[in-house]
This record gives sequence, structure tokens and C-alpha cells, in this order.
Amino acid sequence: MGIEIKPSDLYYRYPRKKEDRDLPKFCGKPDPRPFDRYDLYEVIPMFEAVMDSLASQDQDLLQRIEENLDKIPAFIDTREMIFDALLDGVKDFV
Repeated sequence: MGIEIKPSDLYYRYPRKKEDRDLPKFCGKPDPRPFDRYDLYEVIPMFEAVMDSLASQDQDLLQRIEENLDKIPAFIDTREMIFDALLDGVKDFV
């Protein structure tokens, strides 16, 4: 089924870009489309995918994933690259 993350579960607040809300979101690799790290509707599916991959529901891990997103350089901009970077950044904490 998968992990469901609500906006209230997140440590940081993200803008909601309503005009992009209905566009397809990240649902797994491969996905070469650009990732908008400042859109709540993009961030939640990405975090859910990472948490599912790690088979974890730990709130501290979710916060660590959020912190790592902020540290990823801007040139890493596709959904699959962001997914890999987030996964690599926290896999040692699981």
C-alpha cells in the first residue's frame, strides 16, 4: 500500500502550487522530469517513495530526509536524481 505523508507530518512548510497540483507526480524510477523542491505537491510523493523504499515510518527519518533535500545541489534536478540522492543520504540511518 505505501506510506502516506500529510502536510502536518512535515517539519518544514512548502508552498502549494495549485496550478501544478493535477500534473503526474513521482511514482518511481525512471522519471527524468524536473523536480520542484519548493512545491508541496511534488515533495510529498517524493518523500513517500523514499520512506517506502526504506520501509520506515519513523518521523525522525522523515525530518532527516527533509533536511537532506535542502542540501542537494541545484544541478541535481530530475526526479530520479533527487530520489537517488535522498535515498543515499539517509540509508545509513535506517
